[in-house]
Amino acid sequence: MDARVQDVSFTTIVIETPETAPYLRVGHEIQVMFKETEVSVSKPIKTSSSLQNKLPCRVVNVQKGKLLATIELQHTIGKVYSIITARAVEQLNLQPGDEVLAMIKTNEIMLSAE
Repeated sequence: MDARVQDVSFTTIVIETPETAPYLRVGHEIQVMFKETEVSVSKPIKTSSSLQNKLPCRVVNVQKGKLLATIELQHTIGKVYSIITARAVEQLNLQPGDEVLAMIKTNEIMLSAE
């Protein structure tokens, strides 16, 4: 199933149908959700991948701890957060202002009624 948020189409796997879950009917407003730990970050921005949900973003902030880091990203639909390892931040040399690609697996996108 595809869900549209402004100009972005998210692909997800949904077991329900519009008949069993009326909020899935075309034209209904829904929430598109995913965990920050399921957002991968890639640099450079042009990459091939099996992941279908790809958002070109700009890094706004990097909060790096000893093991994990929270990356605040800006996309036209709003802020997206990613939690990745501190080591990955170092390997990618992520800095505020960097252009990156945020990627979310199809099976990690959840939909719900507002």
